[in-house]
Amino acid sequence: MSNKRIYVWMCIAIVVMGLAACGGSGDTAVSPSAAQSPEAVADPEAASGETTINGGDNGDLVIYSGRSESLVKPIIEQFAQETGINVQVRYGSTSEMAGVLLEEGQNSPADVFYAQDPGGLGAVKQAGLLAVLPADVLSQVFPRFADDDGEWVGISGRARTVVYNTSAITDPASQLPADIYDFIQPEWNGRIGWAPTNGSFQAMVTAMRTIWGEEKTSAWLTGIQANNPVVYAENTPIVAGVATGEVEVGFVNHYYLYRFLAEEGDSFPARNYFLPGGGPGSLIMVSGAGILKTAQNAANAERFLEYLLSAEGQQYFADQTYEYPVVEGVSTVAGLPPLAELDAVAAQVDLSDLADLAGTQKLLLDLGIIE
Repeated sequence: MSNKRIYVWMCIAIVVMGLAACGGSGDTAVSPSAAQSPEAVADPEAASGETTINGGDNGDLVIYSGRSESLVKPIIEQFAQETGINVQVRYGSTSEMAGVLLEEGQNSPADVFYAQDPGGLGAVKQAGLLAVLPADVLSQVFPRFADDDGEWVGISGRARTVVYNTSAITDPASQLPADIYDFIQPEWNGRIGWAPTNGSFQAMVTAMRTIWGEEKTSAWLTGIQANNPVVYAENTPIVAGVATGEVEVGFVNHYYLYRFLAEEGDSFPARNYFLPGGGPGSLIMVSGAGILKTAQNAANAERFLEYLLSAEGQQYFADQTYEYPVVEGVSTVAGLPPLAELDAVAAQVDLSDLADLAGTQKLLLDLGIIE
C-alpha cells in the first residue's frame, strides 16, 4: 500500500474518532436568546443536513459545507439567485465533511469544500484532492489568508479570544492573564469553560503544537484539565455559560459574543478579551474553501468563490456573521477591534501549519481530554 493511501486512511480513522468524541449534532441553530443552559443551545457551526437551491438554467454546483446552514445559506441563496446556478449543499461539521471527501476520493460529487477552519482543508489537500485555484481568486485576499500552494483561499476571518463574565471580571486588564498559558494557574480552578471537541479549539491546539511544541502544549492541556473546566459541546453554550455565571471565562472565537449582543443588547453580561501577550491564544484563523480536482462544475465553483470574496459577499460576513473580511475596503461591525490592531500581537503562524488536525485529535485522545 502506498504512503499516500496509508495517510488517507489514517486521516479517515482520526476524523471518525473525532466525530465520535463530538457526538451527534442537531439540524437547526438555536437563537442566543434561547440559551438558558449549555444543553439548551445548538452551535451554528454544528448543524447538518442537505439543501438544494434552484437558481435557474446556468448549470449546477455541489458544495460540501463545514459551515452550517444557519450561517451560510443566505449568502448561497443570493449567489444562486444572482447567477441562475442550481446549488446543492451538503452540511456537516468540517471534520465530518473532510472525512466524507477522504472516503469518496476521486468519486466525490463535490465541486467545492467550504470549511470552518484550515485543519479540514489541510487534510483534504494532503490527500491530493484539491485543485490549484486561479491566480485572480487568490490575489483578492490578504496573502496570509491563502494556502501557500494556492489550493484553498480564506473566505472570512475569526480571532480566538477569551470571553468573560463582566460581573466576575470587572477589570480584565488586571484580572485576566496576558497569555492563554497562564490559565493553568490554580486560581482558575472551576472557573473555565472549554469545548475540546470543537474544530476551532482543535485548530488553536494545532497552532500551540506549532508554536510551543508538543511538550508545552501537553502541559497546557493537562494544566487546564487539572483546573476542572466545564466542558461544553460548542462555542455558543460557552458564551451562554459565561453570561449566566456558570463559568467566569471561556475559550471561543470572537464572533459568538456578537450574536448574543445583537439579540440581547449591551446589557448582556459578557465581553471578549483579546489576549495582549500574543501566542496561540490570540490566533487569527479563517474559514476557507477549495475546489476539488474532480469537480464536474469547476467554472461555477470558481464563480462561487469569486462571489464570496466580492464586496457584497464580504460585507455579508461582516454584517451577518460578525466575522472579519479577508479583502480590503469592507467595514466590520461596530465595536469589533480592527484586524490590524489584533495582528500587532496575534500569533504569527502559517495557516497551512494548521493542517495536522489528526495529530491534535490524537494528542487530545491520548491525554483523555476527548474520548
